[in-house]
Amino acid sequence: MTTEAPTRGLAGGDVLPQTMTAAVMHAPGDIRVEAVAVPRPGPGQVLLKVAACGVCGSDIPRMLRNGGYVMPIICGHEFSGWIAELGAGVTGFEVGELVSVPPLIPCRTCDFCLKGAFGLCEDYDYFGSRSDGAYAQYVVSPVGNLLKLPAGIDPRAAAMIDPAAIALHGLWKTGLRAGHRVLVIGAGPIGLFAVQWARLHGATEVVTVDLSEEKAAMAREAGATAAVQSADEARALGGRGFDIVLESAGVPATADMAADLTGPHGHAVFIGIPHAPVPLGKDTFNRFMRLEASLHGSWNSFSAPFPGDEWRTSAQLMSTGALKWEFMITHELPLSALPQTMHQLGERSIFSSKVLFLPNED
Repeated sequence: MTTEAPTRGLAGGDVLPQTMTAAVMHAPGDIRVEAVAVPRPGPGQVLLKVAACGVCGSDIPRMLRNGGYVMPIICGHEFSGWIAELGAGVTGFEVGELVSVPPLIPCRTCDFCLKGAFGLCEDYDYFGSRSDGAYAQYVVSPVGNLLKLPAGIDPRAAAMIDPAAIALHGLWKTGLRAGHRVLVIGAGPIGLFAVQWARLHGATEVVTVDLSEEKAAMAREAGATAAVQSADEARALGGRGFDIVLESAGVPATADMAADLTGPHGHAVFIGIPHAPVPLGKDTFNRFMRLEASLHGSWNSFSAPFPGDEWRTSAQLMSTGALKWEFMITHELPLSALPQTMHQLGERSIFSSKVLFLPNED
């Protein structure tokens, strides 16, 4: 994929197109790739030419079953883009500059935002579920959501900062440090980044659990010391339990597994979003209670100053190569393939890890 900036839009004397191609969800399961008007930035906003937009696991149930908060809507929230036009009053950025875009749009005025706890914002907006996202050639963003990037970073990597930052945000809740033994449940992109973060923090053992042998192979490539496919195999490696357990699968059984395999004074952090009740077994409950384990919820990836060091650290280490990302990409597709691909992902009829759509590539 080219890393060159697009034409400089209005600021360079060229005329931006009036229409663009977008994948529009009209209703759950009704996804149409069609021509729509190019949005225009208002004061304090910028127009971005989308470089890449990744599929998040939450996109699949949203687009196939649950729907968005408003419809029709353009989904997609893991993205990067080049600035195509600056709205009134925008400073500090230039047309043609590559940026990554955190998906949460905080109000910045509620008590939680003022404390820097943006993930708890009481009046937030969100790309792809509440406002139009980046399964489109262009998208408008508030200037406050633009993340400046290290020189030379690949636009595809810039679209994968979100899952990298989510993994780091969760692990930072646990006090992860050198010498810890870590279990990662679910070897999708968040889990694969979690493996790398654990190793970069000095973890001596990093074990993954995932039913997919293909994902186990990716986990080994990420640096896992062992990649197993069942709780019993993980338990055999964990002794009295792991110091840190990160749950990224979002399945009731794996939530119970995470709590059950956390060791004495250990920490389990829950990132995966379940779509069914999550009961904990009596033995699991008694175990983590008696071992005085701590269970943490982790939603998104933000801290102060927005979007947080999770994002800035991820971007920096991606640019240097210390944090690997390209091996996770299983698909790079045009928008025309989005409806069929989303249905295939929902049916699990194709193997995938990170799926990227490139709206401005043929």
